[in-house]
Amino acid sequence: MKNEHVIWFETLKRSDLARVGGKNASLGELIGALQPKGINVPPGFATTAAAYRRFIEHNGLGPVIESRLAELSSGQAALAESGGAIRTAIRKGEWPDEIEAAIRAAYRKLAELAGDKAPSVAVRSSATAEDLPDASFAGQQETFLNIEGEDDLMNACRRCYASLFTDRAISYREAKGFAHEDVALSVGVQRMVRSDRAGAGVMFSIDTESGFEHSVLINAAWGLGENVVQGAVDPDEYQVFKPLLENEALSPIVAKKRGAKTVKMIYAERGETPTRNVSTSKEEQAAFVLSDEEILTLARWAVAIERHYECAMDMEWAKDGPGGNLFIVQARPETVQAQLKNGGLESYRLRSRGETLVRGAAIGEAVVTGRVGIIESASEISNFEPGSVLVTGTTDPDWVPIMKQAAAIVTDHGGRTSHAAIVSRELGLPAIVGTGDATRLLYDGQDVTVSCAEGDEGFVYQGIADFEVETLDLGDIPETRTKVMLNLANPAAAYRWWRLPADGVGLVRMEFVINNEIKVHPMALVHPQRVDAETRARIGDLTHGYADGGEYFVDRLSRGLARIAAVQHPKPVIVRMSDFKTNEYAGLVGGAEFEPREENPMIGFRGASRYYSEAYREGFALECRAIRRLREEIGLSNVIVMIPFCRSTREADRVLEEMARNGLERGENGLEVYVMCEIPSNAVLAAPFAERFDGFSIGSNDLTQLTLGIDRDSELLADQFDEQDEAVKWMIRHVIEEAHRHGTKVGLCGQAPSDHPEFARFLVECGIDSISVSPDSFIEVKRHISAAESAN
Repeated sequence: MKNEHVIWFETLKRSDLARVGGKNASLGELIGALQPKGINVPPGFATTAAAYRRFIEHNGLGPVIESRLAELSSGQAALAESGGAIRTAIRKGEWPDEIEAAIRAAYRKLAELAGDKAPSVAVRSSATAEDLPDASFAGQQETFLNIEGEDDLMNACRRCYASLFTDRAISYREAKGFAHEDVALSVGVQRMVRSDRAGAGVMFSIDTESGFEHSVLINAAWGLGENVVQGAVDPDEYQVFKPLLENEALSPIVAKKRGAKTVKMIYAERGETPTRNVSTSKEEQAAFVLSDEEILTLARWAVAIERHYECAMDMEWAKDGPGGNLFIVQARPETVQAQLKNGGLESYRLRSRGETLVRGAAIGEAVVTGRVGIIESASEISNFEPGSVLVTGTTDPDWVPIMKQAAAIVTDHGGRTSHAAIVSRELGLPAIVGTGDATRLLYDGQDVTVSCAEGDEGFVYQGIADFEVETLDLGDIPETRTKVMLNLANPAAAYRWWRLPADGVGLVRMEFVINNEIKVHPMALVHPQRVDAETRARIGDLTHGYADGGEYFVDRLSRGLARIAAVQHPKPVIVRMSDFKTNEYAGLVGGAEFEPREENPMIGFRGASRYYSEAYREGFALECRAIRRLREEIGLSNVIVMIPFCRSTREADRVLEEMARNGLERGENGLEVYVMCEIPSNAVLAAPFAERFDGFSIGSNDLTQLTLGIDRDSELLADQFDEQDEAVKWMIRHVIEEAHRHGTKVGLCGQAPSDHPEFARFLVECGIDSISVSPDSFIEVKRHISAAESAN
């Protein structure tokens, strides 16, 4: 006779949700369908929903549950009172003999398979209404780790049953419209992975904030994964670009961020609670939890699991310390991005802001203002003022009722896959997690602005900022013959624009990435002995964990550029090599030692002239190494290199020679090299420049400045600075004609086509190939160009 109380995972499928709940049905599906494909899943078994109902019936608990919930519904009892009474009654229940015998027998069989008399197991709740595509029930029921022995297992199973009526689970079912009596609970018993001796974490097959579907997000911390789930630790974060994973020669890891990881959860000694938190060593804090090979393995598993389930997935993984193997221990559908509508995109823009108070990982993409409400523990929840900004150390599922009342959430600890992050997304609230010290630096009643609209880093600003919100309608964008591309510079914000139907990225400003991702002058990294001791110490802190300063620069720059290039892959992404002016370079850490003081840096030692100069040649070599790694190792060969401020064809030849010396030869491995057209000589000598480069990008600001002899920053001459001056238009028309005569592409990057429809019309009439604009101007420019093309 088939056992109606206990079922082994390998016999389950995801269609068995009604029998064993979403979590356990998914584990069965993983073992049956994906373990044969090389994805490791620990073995185990599940009690059935029928066993739960039999337990409730055997102990006469049905009337108790019904009456207590009726008291709650009528207002005769508080949630904590009703929930507590139900849980106490369930925990006192006795096991029906046949169910207890079945669970004990299954545990003995698991012990036999493990070769261990009392194997350590994870005991997890799996409700029959959880892990659905539109209802995650994240953390609503309990999980118990490192359970050893039959008696402790029986007790943990009973506590799982009781957790079906935690206060948060009752509230969540009511909010989602699930009848309490229709939901049953299955218990999953799974052999523990000894991640207490290695690491564990959470993984999504989608970018959790933007919904970018070509990204895998992995969080990792030392020890058991519960700290990552609960947000009790600031984990490492890795991002992988999915489309390039099939080529095993590539390493498409586009981001690696080292978390503080100050604590880890390990097994406790016998007689204590099953697990405990201990401090990590300085060595552990400074190291990444996963190697690049392990990151790529997990990412490939995420892609395989997503492909099998046919939806974005939320997974938990663990690494076994003794054996070194990776395992997937849970997988469920991602529930937030899956429900978002694709018809519109909200864009928030701060007009003004106060002092930055704290920063952390941004959850969501909104801006809100409000007053701080600091809550240190769940016992203080009644003190929270609805509509305030909830500031706390970390959250767990007991906090969900108060989180629903918050305008935004700010936590000291946690990453983008923590409980606070997941629930904030589901509630549609902006949150900033992992700030480190928000509860110390902010105070009750303080007016603040919470901004999650500036990329993957979120900021809390002093005071009530002025901001605007624009909704971009993605459903009404005209087709155009002229390509419309994006200007992007910030890797942290690039993913948010992935839904725009752009024709690529027309301008990536490398210097912006250097300033934000690297912060150090390249020559100071090559020659740290030339800077003072204080600066050298700061450089040492920034580059800790890298073989040398050059590797730090190449790694950080290549990955920063990769996040931008991935957004539009396989469409072209044009990366302009660094174009800092000397005064801007001097502002980098260690920069003052290597930069001359110039009266007019705008037309001084900048752009191409630096690349072959002894004063910067070694720095340019690092830039070339980063581009080569980006294209050849990460695999984003859609990247085109562009040379800025190239004054003459002789200079062009010297730069191309310098690039070739550093492994970037035009035409090899499909490498294209463009040149900025921003100096009158570029337009006047367009033909010989076209022979040396694959394309032009017209920089209308500098071209106007140098054609008209007007400082573009001069307030006195602002009324004469006109990109539509006839002299400037002659330059633009001439370079387009000459470029096309030589079969060379030509585009323009700038705001003028957005601000002036007649300028867009002029460019279309000239036959320009592409126009590149800021993302928030994209739709407007598309409309201007469409109108111009229709009139032509």
